[in-house]
Formats: sequence, C-alpha cells, structure tokens
Amino acid sequence: MTTQTSETSDAEAKGDVTVAAKPVACACSTFAVHRGAGRARRVIIAVVVLAILVLGIRSGILSRARAEERLVHATTLAAVPSVAVVYPKVGSASEEISLPGNTTPYIDTPIYARTNGYLRQWFFDIGAHVTKGQLLAVIETPELDQQLDQANAQLRNAQANLQLAQITAARWQHLLLTNSVSQQETDQAVSDLSAKQALVASNEANVRRLQQLQSYEKIYAPFDGVITQRNTDIGDLIDAGQNTTPRELFHLASISTLRVYIPVPEVYANAVRTGEKVALTLDEYPGQQFTGTLVRNSDAIDPASRTLNVEVDVANREGKLRPGAYVFVHLTVPPVSGAVTIPSNTLLFRAEGLRVGVVRDGHVELVPVTIGHDYGSSVEVVSGLKPTDAVIVNPSDSLESGQAVELAKGAQS
Repeated sequence: MTTQTSETSDAEAKGDVTVAAKPVACACSTFAVHRGAGRARRVIIAVVVLAILVLGIRSGILSRARAEERLVHATTLAAVPSVAVVYPKVGSASEEISLPGNTTPYIDTPIYARTNGYLRQWFFDIGAHVTKGQLLAVIETPELDQQLDQANAQLRNAQANLQLAQITAARWQHLLLTNSVSQQETDQAVSDLSAKQALVASNEANVRRLQQLQSYEKIYAPFDGVITQRNTDIGDLIDAGQNTTPRELFHLASISTLRVYIPVPEVYANAVRTGEKVALTLDEYPGQQFTGTLVRNSDAIDPASRTLNVEVDVANREGKLRPGAYVFVHLTVPPVSGAVTIPSNTLLFRAEGLRVGVVRDGHVELVPVTIGHDYGSSVEVVSGLKPTDAVIVNPSDSLESGQAVELAKGAQS
C-alpha cells in the first residue's frame, strides 16, 4: 500500500506538473505579444520625433535663408538711398526791411538878435505855436536910437548945404552967360553941388542902415511853427557884435511836416523809388502806423557806412509826432525777376561754395546757387535753379555728384 500510494503520489505529482505547465505557456505568449506592441510604439515615437526634428531643422534652415534674403534685399536698398525732394517756388516774396531814423522839423531855425541892447519883453515861451510875422520879443536899444537921431541931423544938414549949393551953381551958370564970372568959378560951384549931392546920398544911406538896425528891435516869427527853446529873459544883454559869439534867443521849428532821414544799405539802394509811400511805426504808438513819402535821396553811397541817405516826409497836421522821436521806416523791397524760393534746409555748405543737391535721372547733381535774400526758413535763389528741379531736402554731408538715389514716396512737394 505504501508503494502504491507512493506511485500514485508520483503520478499525481507528474500530473500536477503537466497541468501547471499549461498556464505558464499562455503567460509567456501574452508577454511576447505585449513586448512586440511596445517595440512598435517605440518605433512610431522615434519616427515621430525624428520627423519633428527634421521639420524643425528644415524650418530653421528656411528661416535663415529668408533672413539672408531679407538682409541681401535690405543691403541692396540701403546701397541706393531714398531722398525727399521739393520743387522751387517761382518768384520770391516781397521783403520788408525796417530802418531806424529820427524825426526832424521840416524847418528848424535858431533866432538871433541883429542889434545890440537889452531885452525889454518876450511874448512866447516853449511849446507856444506861433504864426509867421507874430511878434516874439522886443529889444531896447538906446544907443542905436541916439545914433539914428544923429544920422538924421547930419542928413538934414547935408540937405541944407545941398540946397545952397544948388542955388549957387544955378546963379554962377546964369552969370557965366553974361561973362560976369569966370568959367573956373562956375565949374567950382557945379563941382561943389555934386559933392553936396553925394554927401546927402551918403547920409541918407546911413539913416536907412540905422533904421534897418532899429527895426531889429522887434523880433518876429519867420514862419509858422512851435517855440522849442527860449534862451533869454527880460533885462538880458543882447550883443550882436561881429567879434562875439551870438546867443540864440529862440528856437523855432515847423512841425506840420516832419522829415525822417534813413540810411538804406547799398544792397537795397535800387529799391528806393522817389514818391513811393512807406509806413512808419513808433514804440510810443504800438499797433499804429503813419504814412510817409520818399521825397528824395542823396543819389550817392556813403563810403564810410555803405548806405544811401534817403529823406522821408510825413504829414503831422494833428501834431501827434514830435521832432526828435525815434521811428522805424518800413521799406518794401520788390522781388527779383527770375528768382525762385527754396527751404533753407536744402543748402549744402561746401569748401567750393554754396550748393544744393538736385535729382536728375536718378542721380545726384550738386548745383552751385546764388542767394539773394534770406527769409529765415527759406531763401531766395537768383541763379542756378529752375522751377522743375527736384531739390533734395536735408541732404547728407557725404552727398556727392553722380550718386544714385531714389525719390521717397509721398515726399515730393
């Protein structure tokens, strides 16, 4: 029994082994399947990663290529600079220059005494408006009065002697007809008559001279005007002698019309036109203008100041303007024929002279120009440019003739 049992146990053991081996084989087969699927997934993942890397590399290469193309294009564009241009404006603006000047009376006269004496009375002080022929002052001349009285007495004496000489000469000429007197005596009587006539004429002239001096006792206004100075007073000694410096009694100015002398620079001398109306301004009257007329000029350039002296007359009937006032005369300078105007920022200052860059057939040409007047933001060009020239704005200092350029879009004006 024991043996059988042992055999049976061995057989069971073997059967157990056989039965147990079947599940193990199934497990191995499943593991192999799973292992093959994992490899496939890894391959797929590797392929995907590789594809992504290839795409990334290709994208980078294409990006670099595009960047290089853009760089080449930008370099090409930079080699031909783009410039903004303007076209010169035909004609030039009328320029106005302001020149300083001082108002002066149309007539400005110091009044002196012509005779000696003492001032008896004056009738007008400074600021008084007087008319022609109005009495200004009276001078007392006692010595002159005495001289005139003496001269009148001498004249009467000479006239009496002349009357006697006339009677004597007539008598002697009548007696000569009857040979009652000699020819010599008659000639002496006639000659004495001529001498007495000359003496009377001399005394008459002396009386007239003293009367004329006596008339200077009264000082009259020589023209309509205003008294600007009074330099005498009652009782002052008036000495009009030739060996002394005369003293001014009054100063009279005619201010109904005032003169203004202005120095016009030589460059503007040709713009002065006689009879032209000009505007005058004063700081005393802000915002107000007065009208004057260019009446004459010196027609010669002052070599010291290089200016032309011009006289402007301005009516002053209302008396608002005063002599000696500081004024500005606004003179309009007409435009130059054939000139054009360009902005100031188009100019190039070179060692060979003033130049502007002009675009012609896609290339730069540096053109010499001559400036007329400078208006600040713009200048007048009198030669060198035409209205059809495309002038470069803000040109580079390195700009050279023959350089290729292109016009900026929308920059032309």
